[in-house]
Amino acid sequence: MKEGQKLWTRDELILAKNLYCKLPFGRLHNRNPEVVNLANLIGRTPSSVAYKLVNFASLDPSLKARGIKGASNASNLDREIWKEFFNHWDVLPFESEKLLAKIENTTVEVLNHIPENELPKDGKTREQIVRVRVNQSFFRSSILASYNSTCCITGLQQPELLIAGHIKPWSIDEKNRLNPQNGIAINALHDKAFDSGLITITTDFRIMVCSELLKQKKSLTIENYFIRHHEQNMILPSRFLPDLEVLDYHNRVTFRG
Repeated sequence: MKEGQKLWTRDELILAKNLYCKLPFGRLHNRNPEVVNLANLIGRTPSSVAYKLVNFASLDPSLKARGIKGASNASNLDREIWKEFFNHWDVLPFESEKLLAKIENTTVEVLNHIPENELPKDGKTREQIVRVRVNQSFFRSSILASYNSTCCITGLQQPELLIAGHIKPWSIDEKNRLNPQNGIAINALHDKAFDSGLITITTDFRIMVCSELLKQKKSLTIENYFIRHHEQNMILPSRFLPDLEVLDYHNRVTFRG
């Protein structure tokens, strides 16, 4: 560390990791308004924050798999925070949103655009609803950022029409509910088909359509929306590549074959 350089605190690194998850890889630079905003909030320069985001990129296995190295001098605390997020997706995203709300002098409800009239006034029910809504917002932001707001099946690039879909259902794997590697950016129609087992994505990232739909070749609708994608490669994310174990689960348990 250079003389006079201020050490990053754990809270600052959690906030930086939060931002890393929400930004597309190509926007981890010091001119990005979101990077500038975080820098102002924590009393650091935009260049310092951007460099820390690139440090996190060096720890991202999905980027390593693509031959992208990021910065090479991630600290031990950087690695610790990275591991904490990956081992505690059920905890750290919400905690990071609370930290962000605190330094912005607001609440997680306001920060995540949760209307007050949709919430109970107080009590455990309110806390549970807020946590779920905040976590859902974080998961969606992380998935859309990783896929650059692009449907992994069709290439559709209209965020309003995209869903942050779970590969292994939310109800089955609580620990990985918020893990971006258990998610895909997908349009509403194909999300329903994916959840119903009409389509799947294999562990080598190919789209497979079930035999029930493949038999309907005479239907132009089925041909255009489904069969044309059969055995095609999915559009891969820039980060958080789908976990092979959850893909295998979907292939074996959900897919109709």
